[in-house]
Amino acid sequence: MAAPTYRYAMMSMRPLKLLGAALFALLACVPALVAAESAPRVAVVAFGLFGDQSVFESEASGAAKIVADRFGGSPVIVRANTKSQTEATVDALANAMEAAAKGIDAENDVMVVILTSHGSRAGLAVKAGKYEDLLWPQVLGAMLNHSGVRHRAVIISACYSGVFIPLLASPDTLVITAADADHTSFGCQDGVQWTYFGDAFFNHAMRRAMNLRDAFDMARILVSERELLNRLEPSNPQMAGGESFVDRLRGGAEHVGAASQRPSTPARATAKMAH
Repeated sequence: MAAPTYRYAMMSMRPLKLLGAALFALLACVPALVAAESAPRVAVVAFGLFGDQSVFESEASGAAKIVADRFGGSPVIVRANTKSQTEATVDALANAMEAAAKGIDAENDVMVVILTSHGSRAGLAVKAGKYEDLLWPQVLGAMLNHSGVRHRAVIISACYSGVFIPLLASPDTLVITAADADHTSFGCQDGVQWTYFGDAFFNHAMRRAMNLRDAFDMARILVSERELLNRLEPSNPQMAGGESFVDRLRGGAEHVGAASQRPSTPARATAKMAH
């Protein structure tokens, strides 16, 4: 009698084991599901503002692709000026932000704005052929506010781009710049794909780092090493703001492969032109 009783007990436990395994698998999925639900969608707006040198067009395009691949960005809007083409005007930037805002949840998602150009202590140069303008920090701030998107990451590759930080940076607005307000940055010339900062931040750090903070820390080191190698005065890249959302903006593992492929230029190339 003992043997049948034992077999019956073992058989009756199998459904419980199966139920336990299924429950464990379900609970293991919960953190991933919660993380997926809490991760914001990302809209990308990238503008190459100075048309006389091709590096700004290529940098805007390349940066937009890497950021979109890294964070699963959509929509993605890219515009660039050339010597004969006027696409990236101040008005066009405002319109692009409004269009991008319509594709995301303005309260919970993130808009990433990438601007690359020559800069001065007054703002960013906008040029296409004979068309010339200036994008002031006050004007960019008004555009961001008018878009209605609460969480914004603004990444500016230009000389003196730190001038944008005092007016723009806040807990809801992350600002990353290629230089501080008193220094030039380097690498702008026809025939290259990236500036020093663009190469370090987008082409190398963003392909490897899981978030914007880590990417900035990595890029700052790469830029410093390259400037030291070429005996240049430090540009002092800056980052400020974004505390309310930046830790939620993380590139998932499913995006690492796409973003991490093939950096297009070595981080220590020797172009020295300031921009």
